[in-house]
Amino acid sequence: MSLQQRINGTDGLDEPAALQPRIGSGNDRPIDRFAELRSSLHDVCVAKIGPELQSLSSSPDELRGRVQTVVEAELDRRSERFTAEERQRVVDDVIDEVLGYGPIDPFLRDDEITEVMVNGHDQVFVERAGVLYETDACFANDQHLMRVIERIVAGVGRRVDEASPMVDARLPDGSRVNVIVPPLALKGPILTIRKFSADALTADDLIDLDSLSPELVDVLEGCVRGKLNVLISGGTGVGKTTLLNVLSSFIPDSERILTIEDAAELQLHQEHVVSLESRPPNIEGQGEIRIRDLVRNALRMRPDRIIVGEVRGPETVDMLQAMNTGHEGSLTTIHANSPRDALARLEVLVLTAGVDLPLRAIREQIASAFDVVIQISRQVDGSRVVTHVTEVLRMESDVITIQDLFLAKPGSGAARPTGIRPHFADKLAAYGVTLPVDAFNPGEPRLAAAGGRRVS
Repeated sequence: MSLQQRINGTDGLDEPAALQPRIGSGNDRPIDRFAELRSSLHDVCVAKIGPELQSLSSSPDELRGRVQTVVEAELDRRSERFTAEERQRVVDDVIDEVLGYGPIDPFLRDDEITEVMVNGHDQVFVERAGVLYETDACFANDQHLMRVIERIVAGVGRRVDEASPMVDARLPDGSRVNVIVPPLALKGPILTIRKFSADALTADDLIDLDSLSPELVDVLEGCVRGKLNVLISGGTGVGKTTLLNVLSSFIPDSERILTIEDAAELQLHQEHVVSLESRPPNIEGQGEIRIRDLVRNALRMRPDRIIVGEVRGPETVDMLQAMNTGHEGSLTTIHANSPRDALARLEVLVLTAGVDLPLRAIREQIASAFDVVIQISRQVDGSRVVTHVTEVLRMESDVITIQDLFLAKPGSGAARPTGIRPHFADKLAAYGVTLPVDAFNPGEPRLAAAGGRRVS
């Protein structure tokens, strides 16, 4: 789609007006003549039914009906004239403001939108199908935005103010929230929400999206069932957690799974899952529980599998130690641009723990710990694709040797077999896992096997 097509709105996507790409400085935003009215109606609702809003006995539908009744009664009392459409819009906006998250509530309800970015009270962007759009939504002022932010972070026991101007939180549906406020944010509070689908994507969904090929799913399922240690690598927002969730779904129900995350996002459906979440320091700077503390504690909880949402610091040392001392089948993610970069970044993260070890010893630990590195990347068109499945072999001299089992060519969709047979086949066989004989054969991609994967 060309720039001129975007300007003229002739791209054929039939997008809602609020999601049309906008060109300009943002100063041409239409004046919202209902802003003052909505603020006044919000105050009336809080004054009349404030205690009910905090009641645990009231269902969301009951509260919505109660707010609607109060708003409509107040509109009837006032002398302003509205069309039926304007009146309904005001009622819906006030309900969103009182019970939800104000102007961004419609975007949170839209399943096609994957990210909501509030860059100050007067600028809201969203991501849909991997493309960013500026919307006409806005908050009345910074205080209005801060009220919504405080409502979000209070729901998970966090706080945000000048003393603690950065916070990670989550919405009740699991969506990830990041907040940064002045004095760190120079143009007002910044709110970023990465939405999570109520129904987590499955392997078949990723095949339909051409993020994975059927033969690659066969191999990855075999790797998980055969208790290989897997590292998922990629940049921000490329779908590492989504892929981690898919791989985790292959773990047998008979195993005890421990998940460790900064903000709980994984959606596992096995019977025996224990979810742990780190905790930031309180207002006195006390009580912090780090990922590293949880990893150490997890080793005492008799886990069959340890899943760490992301390694980004000293916890890398404990994760490597766990993988090298019998906790096989562990899964985690890391920020890196290639499998080789991922292994190099692991070295750096180990060094952040202050360990006094030579690089060769660190590399030997890494080569011994991980069996497979999966690289996932965002393409130019916004799609997410697994571009590498790389086997970690052994140390040769001072270098970790690796080989690509699956590789994606630019613009060709999901990774395809390179024709190289993996060395981990014997390890899989020890756990009774046999991969399809044609899984690593290069050539024409095959269709997914009817009725599920062909791993046995």
